[in-house]
Amino acid sequence: MKNRSFDLINHPLKLLIAVVGPTASGKSELALNIAEHFGGEIVNFDSIQLYRGFDIGAAKTPLAQRRNIPHHLLDIFEPNEQVSVGLYVRHARKTLEEIATRGQLPILVGGTGFYLRALIEGLPPTPTRDQELRDRLNRRIATRPAGYLHQLLNRLDAKAAGYIHPNDHAKLTRAIEVCIIGKKPASKLWETGENALTNYEIFRIGLNPPRRDLREKIELRTQRMFNNGLVEEVQQLLDTGLRREAWPLGAIGYKQALAHLNGASTVEQAIRTTITQTHRYAKRQMTWFRREQNVFWIESFGDNPETHKRAYAAVKQQISVQLQGR
Repeated sequence: MKNRSFDLINHPLKLLIAVVGPTASGKSELALNIAEHFGGEIVNFDSIQLYRGFDIGAAKTPLAQRRNIPHHLLDIFEPNEQVSVGLYVRHARKTLEEIATRGQLPILVGGTGFYLRALIEGLPPTPTRDQELRDRLNRRIATRPAGYLHQLLNRLDAKAAGYIHPNDHAKLTRAIEVCIIGKKPASKLWETGENALTNYEIFRIGLNPPRRDLREKIELRTQRMFNNGLVEEVQQLLDTGLRREAWPLGAIGYKQALAHLNGASTVEQAIRTTITQTHRYAKRQMTWFRREQNVFWIESFGDNPETHKRAYAAVKQQISVQLQGR
């Protein structure tokens, strides 16, 4: 039942909820329950869920399970499009304003921490592009083994390399460019932003279930993805003409399914590798989100009824504080 005892339209500082945490922690489930309880709409900040056709491997909430809650920034780009963080931020800020204008509570949910930070704190000030440097890197790519750009960035800025997929040449090139021209690690620049989001009170809810339980959930979810047709989903994407080198196909799960289709692994090997890579990704996500300030952490999964109660109480308290501060 929607709790509409507060006025989101007329309050001078609009409330914005962000649900964060590692993959498989139940962020989408918690976001759905908050939206249903308080009258909200969900805004995605997962970089793979932006793409059409990437459903099973991206753990996109199926339409039938969205409980008639509006979901935004899902399936808005074709898989062959390169999406920059700046483009995402423009779409997301416009969406937030539209939701707030309707008097609904915007709820951000996803796992791409850099997108969330850029949305809230603004894009970092970075050097202008250097075409000569880019041309030089492109010439090297043509003669070096796969993974060259990622290895180069790892030498320049290991932290930045940990955030960017080895297949994402556009983001790797930009990060290398920033390191060389800016004469400092790109990851340092990413810690600051310009043109921060204004007129919003941002309340972050973080999920941090026990590590052993999360490992089990990741293993079960990975098995379910492959059983539910992840390999077939990748084949369908290829049948539409999507290039095997397309950036979204480098995402965890998709990369392993593609390797199986290429004859480089069995399904069992693909599943095991996906599980291992997902565990590592979850650790990187928690490292990132733990750097965020003022997160209300809940040491459980998002589908736990006790988690729902704690989240409802925290959001209600946040609303009460805002109303008292009018």
